[in-house]
Order: sequence, then C-alpha cells, then structure tokens
Amino acid sequence: MWFCLSVHRVSCAAGEQTASVSKADVHVTKGRPENPHALSVADVAVRLETDPEAGLSHRDAGQRLSAHGPNQLRRQKTKSSLAILAHQFSSVIVWLLAAAALMSFLLGDIAEGGAIIVVLLLNGAIGFFTELRAARSMEALMRIAEIKTRVRRDGQQRMIDAHGLVPGDVVILEAGDVVTADLRISQASNLQADESVLTGESVPVLKAETATDREAVLGDRTSMAFKGTAITQGTGEGLVVATGMATEIGRISDLVQSAQSEAAPLERRLDRLGHRLVWLTFVLAVLTISAGILRGHDVVAMIQTGVALAVAAVPEGLPVVATLSLARGMWRMARRNAVITRLSSVETLGATTVILTDKTGTLTENRMTVVGYLVEGRDVGPEAHGEGHILKAGDARLDPDGDKALGWAIRIGALCTNAELGDGGEDGHAGDPMELALLQAAVQAGLSQSELLKDFPEIREHAFDPAIRMMATVHEDGDRFLIAVKGAPEAVIDSAKYGLGPDGPRPLDAATRKAWKDRSSKAAQAGNRLLGLAMQHTESGEADPYAGLTLVGLVCLNDPVRGDVPPAIRASRAAGVRVIMLTGDHADTAAAIARQAGLGDGDLSVIEGHEISGIDPDAISEETRQRVLSADVFARVAPETKLVLVSIFQKAGHVVAMTGDGVNDAPALKQADIGIAMGKRGTQVAQEAAHMVLRDDRFATIISAMRQGRVIFDNIRKFVVYLMSCNVSEVLVVGLAVGIGLPMPLLPLQILFLNLVTDVFPAFALGLGRGDGEVMRKPPRDPKEQILDRLHWRLIAVLGALITVATLGAFLLALTWLALAPVAAVTVAFLTLALAQLWNVFNMRDPDAGLISNDVTRNAYVWGAIVLCLGLIGFAVGLPTLANLLGLPWPGPQGLALAAVASLVPLVLGQAWLALTGYIGR
Repeated sequence: MWFCLSVHRVSCAAGEQTASVSKADVHVTKGRPENPHALSVADVAVRLETDPEAGLSHRDAGQRLSAHGPNQLRRQKTKSSLAILAHQFSSVIVWLLAAAALMSFLLGDIAEGGAIIVVLLLNGAIGFFTELRAARSMEALMRIAEIKTRVRRDGQQRMIDAHGLVPGDVVILEAGDVVTADLRISQASNLQADESVLTGESVPVLKAETATDREAVLGDRTSMAFKGTAITQGTGEGLVVATGMATEIGRISDLVQSAQSEAAPLERRLDRLGHRLVWLTFVLAVLTISAGILRGHDVVAMIQTGVALAVAAVPEGLPVVATLSLARGMWRMARRNAVITRLSSVETLGATTVILTDKTGTLTENRMTVVGYLVEGRDVGPEAHGEGHILKAGDARLDPDGDKALGWAIRIGALCTNAELGDGGEDGHAGDPMELALLQAAVQAGLSQSELLKDFPEIREHAFDPAIRMMATVHEDGDRFLIAVKGAPEAVIDSAKYGLGPDGPRPLDAATRKAWKDRSSKAAQAGNRLLGLAMQHTESGEADPYAGLTLVGLVCLNDPVRGDVPPAIRASRAAGVRVIMLTGDHADTAAAIARQAGLGDGDLSVIEGHEISGIDPDAISEETRQRVLSADVFARVAPETKLVLVSIFQKAGHVVAMTGDGVNDAPALKQADIGIAMGKRGTQVAQEAAHMVLRDDRFATIISAMRQGRVIFDNIRKFVVYLMSCNVSEVLVVGLAVGIGLPMPLLPLQILFLNLVTDVFPAFALGLGRGDGEVMRKPPRDPKEQILDRLHWRLIAVLGALITVATLGAFLLALTWLALAPVAAVTVAFLTLALAQLWNVFNMRDPDAGLISNDVTRNAYVWGAIVLCLGLIGFAVGLPTLANLLGLPWPGPQGLALAAVASLVPLVLGQAWLALTGYIGR
C-alpha cells in the first residue's frame, strides 16, 4: 500500500471539502483502503496518494504495478501434461494389470508381460490425448481479448490495457464500459451500473459520489463500482481502490478455486467395479493355484495359470473403451456448442433428474423487446397478454401517422433516452436495455433516432430521479419546446394532468387514472415490464418538466422466451426431468415467463426468495422441504440462495444440473452435480467453476447434451456387460479345465490376444452407438443405481456360462471325436471362444428392440469391428510367425468347422434367454 508520509491537501473533483489527513489518522490495508465505500472521496484520494484531477504519474503507476502485480484474476492452475498423463494410470484396473505384467516378467514370460504393457500404454495414450484436448479447449475458451480502459495519468486521458491498472489510478467511465477494477466513485452524472454478475439483481444500480454506511451490503454500496460489472448509463470517474484478486470478484474467485468438487458418479461407479474385480481376481487366482497344486501340477506352471486368470478376469478394454466412449460423447457435444470441462461429466448429464435454470439469457433471449403499447382506447401488440407476441419490423400496427397517441408514444420513447443504436449490430449499441428496445421499436415504425433529433433537437436532460422515478429530456419544437418524459407507470400516471385521446388532451379524473393503473397491472401480471410515457409543450426550456404532463400511454417490454425453449422443456418432461426456473424477477412476472416457456403442469407453484432466505438445508422442516421440492419457479432469488436450493435437492436424492453466469453463481455451480455456465455472457469465475460451458447460452443445448449423456451410459452398460461376460467365460474355461484335470485349453498370451481383439473393438463399437429414439422418453435412472445390478450380473453369468460350455465342449470333442493333438485342440478352443465372443455382441440389444433390426444391428461400427476381428483372428491362426508366438497350430478343416458351429451355440441360446426373461438394459 502507498502510505501517506506527510500532510496532503487534495482538491476533490466531486466538489467535496478539501481534506487534511495525517499518517497517524490513516488506517490502510494491503492493496486497498479499508471500507472505501464509507469514506469521502478526499479521504480515499489521500490514502491512495493520488490526485483525482491529474491522476498518477507514469513513474508512480509503474512502481505500483511492480508492487501490486497486474490487474488480473488468478485463473485455476493449468493442468500440466504430466499431471494429465499421470491421471491415466490411477485406475485400480490399471494397477492390477501392471501387477500381472510384473509377475509375468518375474516368471520369464517376456512376451506376455510386454503385451500387457502395450495394453497399458494404449489405454494411457488414448486417455491422455482425450483429456488433454478437453483441458486445452477450456483454456482456449478462457482466453478472451484484452480489455482497454480509459484513465487519467499525468493530467492526460489515455487508453491502457486493463491489466495495467493500479490502486490510485483515475478511471473515466461511460455507458457501455466494463468496469475493470474496484472503484470509489469520484464523479457521477446519471451513472448506472449492471451489477448482476455480483448480486444477481438485473436492475441497474444508480451510482453517486456520496459515501454509504460502513455496514452496507455489496448491493447497497452506491459509491462503488466493482470489477466485472457494466456501465449501462451516464458518465463518471472513479479512483481505483483494488485490483486483481483484491477486488470483490477476485475474493469470490479465490473461494471458488479453493473449494473441492466431488468425483463424478461414473468415476465412483467404475472405481467400485474395479475394486470388486480386484477381489474377484484375487480369490479366483488363489483357488485355481491351490487346486492345481493339490492335483500335483507344477507350482511355477500354476502361478503362470494364476496370472492368466488375472488377465482373463480383468477387462483390459474397460478403461480404453470407457475413455473413448466419453471422449466421443464430449466431441459430439462440442459440435452442439456444449464444452465439457471434465470428461466424466458427460455421463453425469444423463443421470440428471432436476435442472435449476436461470431465466435471463437461457430461457429468454437476454434482450428487452417492445411487445406493445397501451394508448387511449387501444392496445397495440399485447392483446394476448404475455403469450410472447413481439412487434416485428414493418408491422402495420406500428404506424406513427395513423394513430396520434401511438405516434407520440413511439417518439417520446425514442427521444427520452441516453441510449444509442450502433451501426455494427448489437455490439455497437450502448445504453440501458429498455431504452435500446424503445429505439429499436421506433426504427421498426420508420423513425430513426437521428431523424427524430433533427426534428426535435435536444437541449437539456433531467436525469432519472429515484425519488420521483422519472426522467425527462427537453427538445426544440419550432417556436416552442417539447418535454419528453418516461418513468414508472404509477409515477407518470399520478403526475399527469391530461390524457392524450383521439381528439387531443383531456383531463384525467380519478376513475380514468384507476383504469390506466388496472391496464398497467394486468399487463405486468402477463410478464411485461412497463414504462409510462408523457409529454408537454412549453414556451420555455426552463419550465418544470413534470408539471402539466399529458399521459401519452404505456409501453410494454419483455425479454422474449427463446423459440426453442418450449419444445426443449417438453422433451425434458418426457424424459422425466424437472425444469425449475430461478429468477430475480417478481413472482407475477416470473410465473408469466414460466408459462410461456411451458414450465409446470397446470397451476404453477411459485416461491419467493425471502421465504427460504437463510434456511439451513440440514435443519429444514419436512413441510418446507416438500414445498421447495415441488416448486416450479423461485422468484426474487439471491445468488446465495441458489447454493441452498442445490443442497436441498441433492439431499433429496436428485442429480442436479444448474445454470449460472455470475460470480456469485460459482459456488452453486461447483456444488451442483453438473454446473452449467454461459459461454457468451458468463464470467470467467463461473466458467471455471462449471462442468459444462454453453457456447450459445441456449437451454436446448442442455437437453441435447443430456440425451447424449443418457446414450453414453447405456452404451457403457452394454459394453461392460459384453466385456464381463466374455471375461467370465475365459475365467471359467481355464478354471474348470484346471479343476477337472483337463489340459490347459488356453494359454495366457492367447487370453491377452483375445482381450485385445474380441473385447476392445466390439466393445468400442457398442460405445459409439447413437442410441434408440426412445432414450428421452424414459425416466432418468436412479442416481444410486450401479453400472451393473443383480439382473446384469445374472445375464453376465448366463452368457459367460454359455460361451464356456461351447468352448470346453469343442475342446473335448477336438480331443476325443476328432482325436486332435492337445496343442491343435487348444486352437479349436481358441477359435470357438473368439468367435463366440464376437457373436455375443448381438446379445447386447435393447430389450424393446427387434431380433433382426435393433440398435446393435443398425450400428455400422459393430459390423466394422466384426470384420476387423475376423481378419485379426485369421492372421493369428494363418500367419506362421504369429501362430507360433501364440501357440496356435493349424487345426485342419474339421477343427475349423467344429469351432464355427460351436461358436453359434451361445448366440442362439442367448437370444432365447433374452426372449424368455426380458433382459432389462437399464
């Protein structure tokens, strides 16, 4: 901090008294004065050792930059490539395979150990490049263009990079600017700021130089402008009191980054499955080795057999296929504008049971639009009262010459404004969103702002006065002056003495005022925001702007619901997923927008934020809990309440997805099972806390991603069942053969080859399935449901047993009926097992699908995998070098025919089992 070393006298540009402060009187905290909002501008200037009129010198700014560092938020530490690589080898299954490889090397089986290492490296490489791509994509999203800011240094205004701001700088503010540091306002002229990223309140806050109470909450500190907020109206200046992580937005960012998020459900499920496989493998290996030794087999040979069983029991392809399936889903989502920041979150989306969504910008278009005018005896546009009717360019009803009152209403709205429409699209617009909407309505009626100002040049503005809730502009109109007024409907109606009718102004009586207020209330209940419009002609430009007003009419505005939202909400309802709206709007407005969006069934249940503010999720009464869980809309919700709502729904057993864009949304985004941040308007803090970022800010994108998540989980379940049934058959083939005293029907290297070929490629093909058309017409699965339940384990046992019987049967027939040598009989067993496992993929069809046409047979990747595997199996038997390495001598035509016929038995019997029992696939 820059300390005050002597007595200074500072001239305050805001016109305050010159202050004299000694070092002994000053208490300074590192990086900023303490409670600057409660200090006068002069005191803040002294403590910062700056002059509001001249600003800092270039030299002082450089020294302070060295002391305080750049004005940047600390981003979450970039995940290094080494950390991403290490993460690929943290799976229990990987550790088990590594132990098997080590044992193989110790026993001298170099080929087998090397093959296992190849599997591990393949899995690690796929996972590494997939996660690296996801991490780097998110980092690219965070790299935004450098913001410039206008400062006064050495008495001159200049534009500098925002990261070069330091405490003590004087920042010049104008409408449209983004505030780039925490500022103590030193000058303000009708200065308003949108602080929704910090407070969640969408209404701009009027700023002033006057100090506020020391205990004022953030939203009431009108003497401050905070980093990350936006200036919507007016001009002003401010002294930088905090930069970077010392700002309010920086403090919240630090809290979010220090929080820990829980592992995703899929990660937990796969981890539990892996631990079960470890114990299963250990028990099988011990039993088999013990049984073999008791039967007199060689100890080393039995240890090798135990390693073979370990290799057979562990689905080597599981980590590879799970990673690739998730990656495929992530890339599909990215093409649909959903950036997944954590790979396992792809699947979690499919388990979502509740979506807590913001209104503005997610359900709505995030732009105010004029939907109609209420004038004497006529409603233009809002006849349907809140059903989303929007006035279009060229609308015949927007004829300023065909209706005197309507014409003046459009003109008054366009004249009484500080906003400006840019020529370069929405990015060039500046000003309050409602004022921009009024200007756009004038353009639709053929009245441009520039032409209106030529006809009615502005000579004076009376800034918005919070006490009377109106503003006015004074314009030349020939030899007279036109005063244009707009403000809160009640304020304008109460101030007006006349009403503009078809024949001109006529006095307003009490009954007429009540009628106007009733029309205003009815339109507001339909979800509209309203402004009153009034005017008067005077002989003097100095006349009282609010005396003798003529009420012209009321203008209805709203933020229209996106066209794709109602169909998306209908899709979510069909999928058994509840959508609940959170908004800062009043209850009536929120309910109207919710109805337009299609939320709820019949009557809506609306809860206002004050009813649950400060509630403890762990101590909530059962009555309140049930009321919260059944609500469709939460109105007037503060950002901190969102975290409470997430916790309540999670404690009720829901998997919660939540959208957000502001800084104060970040803790709730991180707490949610799926935090969804907005890519266009979302803050950096919210995006880094989220699991998914929407590039287009569209609610429909969430539903699309949710469908992909469901498909992915179904695919994962299918290939896990497939892998486990194949591996169970391998374990049973080896274990039973050893137990009953048969020769070894399979060698460890052959088992590993089968796992690499018949496991990975068909399983991967199953993982790439696009799902059936019914996936979003089924309720979400139980969040506590395991990847494999009792029915799936039963199916695995049945299919594994069928493949085992077919393989051992073919092996015994080759030894006895065909009288083949044991080594050739091993080839028959190998081929039978390999082909039976390939045909087993068709046993993975959905229970509701047909026998011939189903999601498996329609999957082109499955057919490609079968062709590839048949070729690799042919090479294994037909290529002498590979056949010798694997121990697969040629079995002859009869051996090949036996293997082919026997391999079809599990497919036929498996389909019969499915038809009889009705395999439940999810």
